[in-house]
Amino acid sequence: MRLLALVSDAWGGRGGIAKVNRDALAAIAGHPAVDRVTVLPRVLHGPPAGGGAGAGVPDGVDFRAGAAGGPASFFRAVAAAVARGAYDGVVCGHLNLAPLAAVAAARAGVPWFVVVHGIEGWGPDHWPSPSTPFPYGLARSGAIRWAVRRADAFVAVSDVTRRRFSSWTGVPADRGLVVPNSVDLSAFGAGPKRGDLLDRYGLRGRTVVMTLARLSAAEKYKGVDEVIESLPALAERVPDVAYLVCGDGDDRPRLEAKAEALGVGGRTVFAGYVPEDEKADHYRLADCFAMPGRGEGFGIVYLEALACGVPVVASCADASREAVLDGEIGVVVDPDAPTAVGDGIRTALGRPKGVPAQLDYFSLTRFGARWRNVVDILFASDRGPTTN
Repeated sequence: MRLLALVSDAWGGRGGIAKVNRDALAAIAGHPAVDRVTVLPRVLHGPPAGGGAGAGVPDGVDFRAGAAGGPASFFRAVAAAVARGAYDGVVCGHLNLAPLAAVAAARAGVPWFVVVHGIEGWGPDHWPSPSTPFPYGLARSGAIRWAVRRADAFVAVSDVTRRRFSSWTGVPADRGLVVPNSVDLSAFGAGPKRGDLLDRYGLRGRTVVMTLARLSAAEKYKGVDEVIESLPALAERVPDVAYLVCGDGDDRPRLEAKAEALGVGGRTVFAGYVPEDEKADHYRLADCFAMPGRGEGFGIVYLEALACGVPVVASCADASREAVLDGEIGVVVDPDAPTAVGDGIRTALGRPKGVPAQLDYFSLTRFGARWRNVVDILFASDRGPTTN
C-alpha cells in the first residue's frame, strides 16, 4: 500500500503540529501493509533530519522537501502527485490543506482522512485574521467545509476537538476517530534544576511557575494573561514566587507591559524561544507548569512537563483537561473564575514532583498502535483493527 500525505510541516518543522505529523507518519509507515508514505510539506524551517526537528526521516517515508519552496512549489508538487495518482489513500495532516487532499483523493479514487489538531478545527470564529491568501483564503472561501464533508473520516487529537469540528462542519461526530497526542518519555524525565539556567534567569531560591507557549497576538488564549493576573494575590501566599514564560511572538511586548502594570514585572521572566534540546531542562526549572487557557486542542506541553516530573495546571475550558486525564494527573481550573487560577497553582505547588505512572497512556508506543489502527480501519479494513 502506498499513501500520499499533505502536511503543513513535519521533519524540519517546529512546534506541536510538526511533532504530531512526524510521529504519526512514522507510525503509519511502520504498518506492515504500508510500503511507502510520500510526504509533501507545505513549509520547512530547517534541515529535515537535523536541529530541533527530531530524528531523521524513517524508512518507508519519502519526504519531498522541495514541495516546501513556497506556495507555487507546493501546488506543483501536489499537482504532480494528482497527475500520477499512484497511491492507495491520502493523509491530510492539516485542515487548511483539506481542499487539495480532497482533489488528490478524488483523482485517484481512494479514501482519505484529515487530521484536526486544535483550534483551527473549532470553526471560522476561532481562525486568526489572514495576512496572506494561502492557506487561510481557502478556509474563508468555504472550500474547507466543502472538502471535509467528502472525507471518509477525520482524526482529532481530543474529544473536545472532535465534537467542535463536527458542530460547525456538519460532518457526523461518529465519523471522527480520536488519537491523543503523545510524549517521548525517554526524551524527558525528572531531574535537578540546572544551575546555569537559574543564574541566567535570576531564579535561584525562587518558587517557579512556568508556561511554554507561542506568544502570538492571534492566539491570546494560552492562559499567560490569567497567570500574570493571578500573581499579585499569589505572591501574598507564596512570597518568593516567580513566573517563567518560555516562548516568543508578537504578543510579548503587550504581556511584558501587563506584568509591569500589575506590579509583577520583577517576578516575571520572559525567556524567549527555547530550542528543542533545552526544553527538558527548562521544564525542570519549574515547581509548577501552568497554562490555563481557552483554546488548546490538546497541548503536548502538558505531557512534556509531566514527563519532567512537574505538577501541571490545565483548564476546564478547552481540551487540556484531556491531557491531564480530566484531573487524574493534573489540576484542572476554570480560567474565568477570578481566584481559580491562583488557587490551582498553589494546589499544584503543594504536590510532590514525580512522573505519574498514568502518563504511559500517552507514550509513543501507544500512540503508534493507535495510528496503525487508523490505517487498518480506513485503508486496510480487511485486516481488522489492531489492538489499541
